[in-house]
Amino acid sequence: MNTKHAGAGRGRVTGLPEWDRCGVMGVVNVTPDSFSDGGRWFDTTAAVKRGLDLVAQGADLVDVGGESTRPGASRVDEEEELRRVVPVVRGLASEGVAVSVDTMRASVAAQAVAAGAVLVNDVSGGLADPGMIPAVAAAEVPFVVMHWRGFSDGMNSLAVYEDVLAEVTDELRSRIDAVVSGGIAPGRILVDPGLGFAKNAEHDLALVAHLAELRALGFPLLVAASRKRFLGRVLAGAEDASPPPARERDAATAAVTAIAAHQGAWAVRVHEVRASADAVRVARAVEGALRTHRSTEEGER
Repeated sequence: MNTKHAGAGRGRVTGLPEWDRCGVMGVVNVTPDSFSDGGRWFDTTAAVKRGLDLVAQGADLVDVGGESTRPGASRVDEEEELRRVVPVVRGLASEGVAVSVDTMRASVAAQAVAAGAVLVNDVSGGLADPGMIPAVAAAEVPFVVMHWRGFSDGMNSLAVYEDVLAEVTDELRSRIDAVVSGGIAPGRILVDPGLGFAKNAEHDLALVAHLAELRALGFPLLVAASRKRFLGRVLAGAEDASPPPARERDAATAAVTAIAAHQGAWAVRVHEVRASADAVRVARAVEGALRTHRSTEEGER
């Protein structure tokens, strides 16, 4: 195991809790068409219960979204997204849960924050709605800048890279500059490499292998690999074999969680929390053992 990156410098985010390990963000999709669990938590009461269950399983944050971003998905209208999201955010926040809102719309972000959300997770990094950056800046809440090249209905055609790590890093850096210029404080910014968004399995695996280099951007890193297509492709093995369904990729997700935690990710975003919550705690214990070993070696010199 490379000790260089283990647990060091995950970063702090103004306005969010600080953990002594990689955090775990649980997902609640209030949608009928999510690639992973669409329809299971579409009812407000069921969605709030799901969020509370995820916290009981070890989630530090719960991410609530009302619009599917699976490849090929069409957008939901603003009124419907608000109807889906805001009551769930309010219900979870009233129970003391730290809630993030997964949205590309400034109006949804603003109303979710008013309902108690403490973080805005915009998969477009503010590109989909020109009102998003001013809204988040005014709300003074943290913001996730994800690598994004276009909406879900056309993003597969945008998965063209000569050097995926260099290009994703450069595009994220450019977007961060725009977000800071728009008024969001650097201490409130998180970065997400956008696994599965305008990327194929080869691109996603390359980014997972180089998360430590993405941390060189200087911002806390959120990794969202849960149940995604590249894991299905890995598990399928042969190129012509069918990948397992999304709900059968949780063990593979936990494997990425362990890798991300070791490479210094601030948090992982997952659909099933328990295995990833265990993984980050094991990673923390291993990091502690490494620190103890290094201290002993230095003391013996």
